[in-house]
Amino acid sequence: MNALDVQGLRIVAGPRTLVDDVSFTVSPGECVAIVGESGAGKSLTARALLGMLPEGARAASGRLDIDGTDAAGLDDAGWRMLRGRSIALVAQDALAALDPLRRIGREIAEPMEIHGLHASDRETRVIDLLASVAMPEPARRARDRPHELSGGMRQRALIASALAGDPAVLVADEATTALDATVQARILALLRGIADRGTAVVFISHDLAAVRRVADRVLVMRDGRIVERGETAELMRAPRDEYTRALLAASIPQPRAVRRGAGSTLLVAHAVTKSFDRPAVDGASFTLTAGRTLGIVGESGSGKTTLARMLVGVQHPDSGRLEWSSPQRVQLVHQNPLGAFDPRWTIGRSLSEALEAAGVLRRHRTRRISELLNEVGLDPELSRRRPRELSGGQRQRASIARALAADPEVLVLDEPVSALDPTVRERVLQLLARLQQERELTMVFVSHDLGVVAAVCDDVLVMQHGVIVEQGPVRDVFAAPQHPFTRELLAAGG
Repeated sequence: MNALDVQGLRIVAGPRTLVDDVSFTVSPGECVAIVGESGAGKSLTARALLGMLPEGARAASGRLDIDGTDAAGLDDAGWRMLRGRSIALVAQDALAALDPLRRIGREIAEPMEIHGLHASDRETRVIDLLASVAMPEPARRARDRPHELSGGMRQRALIASALAGDPAVLVADEATTALDATVQARILALLRGIADRGTAVVFISHDLAAVRRVADRVLVMRDGRIVERGETAELMRAPRDEYTRALLAASIPQPRAVRRGAGSTLLVAHAVTKSFDRPAVDGASFTLTAGRTLGIVGESGSGKTTLARMLVGVQHPDSGRLEWSSPQRVQLVHQNPLGAFDPRWTIGRSLSEALEAAGVLRRHRTRRISELLNEVGLDPELSRRRPRELSGGQRQRASIARALAADPEVLVLDEPVSALDPTVRERVLQLLARLQQERELTMVFVSHDLGVVAAVCDDVLVMQHGVIVEQGPVRDVFAAPQHPFTRELLAAGG
């Protein structure tokens, strides 16, 4: 018997059909992945499986059988009884999904309380669940709150909470997005192990490399419909649909050609150190060369973002110094453009503010806004929209346009493509390559994605626990890593 049986699922919002005729099954012990670009309908399908469709959307037809229960006609009370006990969700953003005021142990115990499970041994069960997801020091971590855990630990805690009700089906919606390579590898191994122990897993992702590691079968969605399906190995080896082939091609960034004729040294960092409750960056020394792209890689908490913020001037070293050859205009492109823009303002107003700060006269700003949006491949008409009205790729392009408004000489990009699907990511990377050439920009590119770093960067710093453990040209470091941690990163990223 299948743990999950979906037949003819259709989701509508008013006159629009958002998902149409989606059918698939998942057996106990099987992992089925759903892939596609942003807006393909994959996350909406996942929400339908949990009875959590957004306001205004409804499942108009289809059969939905979850662990032997006909869920298609359930009301809110029926879904509350089913969620957590028969089907559970692991969301993308563990920090948002976990209650910041509650201890982790209390969070994990809640599904057991709701469904009347393990009344006599809940505390022991919580510790056992944390141990089962390979949480270090599970008894201690059960007493922590979410902000006291690393990103990988929070994701493990969220998975433990999802497993607390012994669900037959686990839905993981972009559960490894924005995790660094080594943490992502551990979470993927954990999800594969959960499936191997008999749970049916639905894995929603735009990361085809992750899908290859964890899934038995793959469904490819486009514009709300499944356009291809098959065994993972076979589909990855010989995709039949043109759209699937495009997704696969975009998922493997092509290494860039070796750049020649690099410019002079712009910056020399001398033993730069920055501490908070512990050293975040410890004795970092390196050079930044004009016209080249410097990658900074490492696990979460390695200090790469702190180092980037010091380059921009948002933070200052406690000791050591950053010695620029001459004053430079340096701009930052944030990882999360939705959080970086004022949600109340239109894109045009945000760009106008940046131009004002750069000294552009008011009478010239409307023309410059159109020029900037054209430069990053956006229709100037989008200047009238607010950030939430744009797609993820459009928001990231708008964020780059705002950084360009100050006419920078150095662009510092902090995880600029980590949450983008492969085809959008490829377009943004091509945009950055074009801008670098046309504007003669120097770039610093912070990323946990080694494939992206290989594709866009000339040089690389590898950071661990705040220390630069290896540096040099990308082709040399990646071809023959000298430090054990670099080898571990490359192995996890491959």
